[in-house]
Amino acid sequence: MVKKQTKLWLVIVLFGLAGQIAWTVENMYFNIFLYNTVTTDPDAIATMVGTSAIVATVTTILIGALSDKLGKRKPFMVWGYILWGLSTMSFAFISTNSMAEIFPKTNDIVALTTFAIIFMDCVMTFFGSSANDAAFNAYVTENAPQNKRTMIEGLLSAFPLVSMLIIFGVLYPLTQAGKWKEFFIYISISIILTGIIGFFIIPQDKLSPSKNFRMADVLYGFRPNVLIRNPPLLLALFLLLLVSIAFQVYLPYLLIYVQHHLAFDNYVPLLGIVLIGASVFSVLGGRLADKTGKMRLFPYTLLLSMTGLVFMFFARKYFVCALAALIFMTGALLSQSITTAMVRENIPEGMAGRFQGVRMFFAVLLPMLIGPFIGARIISKQSLTYTDLGQVKQVPGPEIFLGAAAVLLIPLAISLISKKHMERRSKNE
Repeated sequence: MVKKQTKLWLVIVLFGLAGQIAWTVENMYFNIFLYNTVTTDPDAIATMVGTSAIVATVTTILIGALSDKLGKRKPFMVWGYILWGLSTMSFAFISTNSMAEIFPKTNDIVALTTFAIIFMDCVMTFFGSSANDAAFNAYVTENAPQNKRTMIEGLLSAFPLVSMLIIFGVLYPLTQAGKWKEFFIYISISIILTGIIGFFIIPQDKLSPSKNFRMADVLYGFRPNVLIRNPPLLLALFLLLLVSIAFQVYLPYLLIYVQHHLAFDNYVPLLGIVLIGASVFSVLGGRLADKTGKMRLFPYTLLLSMTGLVFMFFARKYFVCALAALIFMTGALLSQSITTAMVRENIPEGMAGRFQGVRMFFAVLLPMLIGPFIGARIISKQSLTYTDLGQVKQVPGPEIFLGAAAVLLIPLAISLISKKHMERRSKNE
């Protein structure tokens, strides 16, 4: 039993962290890569985020359902990570120069290179969503102990921050020096190695193939009557949607804001404070939520995030920004951990794969379609720019943090109303 639990935690930590390293590159570094080497148009970033979100969600729906039908998680995880790493490596060879050599007669090399980056982002997203969003998350849903779900979600939600810390701590000098080729190669190798290790540490699947599975079951979790019959799941999904939209208002532009608006040349110590602190607090907060009740703690995590976002709007000094970011990032992680744990525990038994697509629809697709474009509209209205080598470039302003805080008012109101309703029902019973 001890050995089985040890292997479970090893798989969660290794595949969870390696997956988030890949997603951090996809969610943040592709943005910086596109911004610094090809175009500064915020709509290009928003388009890349939106299209990859569509691919991620559709892939998770299809592969999640297919893994249910076959009764397999392990092959999708190990081979998916290997192909995920190989597709990420392709970015080492995409640039305006390389595209000009391949297509010398093109009239708009910037548009062509932007298209190539967005296309390959969708390819790597397909493999990443198959391996991580569909198979790995179904594996966690089926194997995580009930009394440790929020703590595990806290750990998983901390991995994006830990992955950023690893990337900044080890590979930051490469991006600063413009050595993107080496950067993408090193990241790719780590993902490929994770898939190879998975052959040895992930137990053989014990799920039975679904004999009665039909293609109509692919969209089972999206049927209105299925969600209406499960009000706790519907509420958790809606709250997860709103929290994730707020997160995406500022996240794609966060590093650009720090680099070019705050003009912090060396922001690695700032990120270290935020990432380590928020990661620790999210795990501890997850344990607290498991003990005291998720909905009881949820409004306070929203208030914490909103406080930090408003604080960040006014912050300009280095360590003041670090404190503000620590506050709003901790609140954001805890809010997502709680809502994701609520979603997992209300998924019908034996349907973990099929409902990963539903989770992705609410946690990734809609937020990444809505949030970045809210941020882009806010940025466009501020008209903040700087000049680099004679080129005028647009810069995100602090208003993106107020926009995110405004979005969080909605789940805060819903959670307070739901909390009062549950308290009244508890008293009547």
